Parts: sequence; C-alpha cells; structure tokens
Amino acid sequence: MTTIEKTAEQWTAILAQKGAEPGAFEVTRHAGTERAFTGKYEQHWADGSYHCICCGAKLFESATKFDAGCGWPSFSKAIPGAIVDKVDNKYGMRRTENVCAQCGAHLGHVFNDGPIDEQHTTGLRYCMNSASLEFKG
Repeated sequence: MTTIEKTAEQWTAILAQKGAEPGAFEVTRHAGTERAFTGKYEQHWADGSYHCICCGAKLFESATKFDAGCGWPSFSKAIPGAIVDKVDNKYGMRRTENVCAQCGAHLGHVFNDGPIDEQHTTGLRYCMNSASLEFKG
C-alpha cells in the first residue's frame, strides 16, 4: 500500500521542479519504459545512492549496481522495504514489476539472472529506468 498519493498534475509539477527527464511522468506514473542505452544512469558509476525521482525514497546503494549489458541501470539488491513487487502480465510475458513502496512509482522489473559473487549475492537483476531514479552522492 502506497503512503503518498498525488494527482497527475501534482506529480508533473514535482518532476518538473526536480528537473526530471522528459519521459519521467510516463515511466513512473504509467509504467512506461525508456529506450535501452538512453538513460542517464545506465553508465553512471559514482558512489552514493539511488532514490525514487517522485518521492525521494532511498531504493539502492551504488555498491549494488552492476553492468548487466541490458541497457538499463541494474542492481543486485534493493533497500529492504523500499520496493513492492507486482505481477506484470503485459505483452504476453509474466514478469515481476517493481514499484516504489512509498508512492507507487513504476521503477522497472526484477529478474533472476543477476550475478552471484562476493559483492552481488542475490542472483537478482533489478532492471530500472533511469527516468524513475534520482542519484545522491
């Protein structure tokens, strides 16, 4: 259950105030997807954390980010309680959609094909849209 609810106009104003990417509203509020290899965080490797662009909730630590070669920022582990999983049966596929636990913003999807090594132990790949994220260093 999301705790932050706003109108489309309010979300649009918040995203504009934050200087969000042009497609951020479509991605976060209508479960859109940015084109692969176009997002500003796909090849971003600074130390810090990634937050929901809509409400500011902390979602991922930069130490969990890895290059999956898929064209979207990928993480092996989310901040506990920050993300809610939803069944997504669109486009003839059964996937697990990730939304922000605080505001319900669409973030991306999680898959079971992530790395397993000393740093990334979950085997998960949280495949996120850059347009749904805000980096804080």
